[in-house]
Amino acid sequence: MWRRTLKLAVLALAVTATACGEETTAEAPPPAELTREAIGYYCNMIVQDHQGPKGQIFLSGSAEPIWFSSVRDTLAFTRLPEEPKNVAAIYVNDMGRASWSSPEAGTWIAAEQAWYVIGSERRGGMGAPEAVPFAQRTDADAFAAQHEGRVVAFSEIPQAALLGDVEAPHSPGHGQPGSAMSEMPDGGHHHGQETEGKQ
Repeated sequence: MWRRTLKLAVLALAVTATACGEETTAEAPPPAELTREAIGYYCNMIVQDHQGPKGQIFLSGSAEPIWFSSVRDTLAFTRLPEEPKNVAAIYVNDMGRASWSSPEAGTWIAAEQAWYVIGSERRGGMGAPEAVPFAQRTDADAFAAQHEGRVVAFSEIPQAALLGDVEAPHSPGHGQPGSAMSEMPDGGHHHGQETEGKQ
């Protein structure tokens, strides 16, 4: 009887462990598609009004993503200590399949699987240097050859590429993560940015 009870207890623990394993490896939510209602988390502006690649982040338990007008802002969100850490999924546009002026629907890829061109001459949605994502390394290499910069994996993107100082090419006060935003105690969420000029 004792052995039977022990076997049942071990079986129950195994089932519980399996269930927990399934919970931690739950499928990430699929990427959403942009609409005019999508507002940038940091810039508080309509995301579709900006050129260049965009980003979206799903937090655990949330059915709607947080939108970003640039990939730089998207990835900076994951590096800033004051931002939530319960990230369930990060998506960025594959610029090997999307146009710079207005990335098309269906071009989202998981940010962790992308190759990025940093230090190129192309500027992102808020006029800041951009981390330009590609699904294929060959596309990233071709972009870097045409627009300068270097190709890195997701885990190799240096902190300075996302949070370094930014000199805005047009008007000052864009509030990118690399300038005023990183110095603000709340991460620069929407405060005082409603009057920024659109790119």
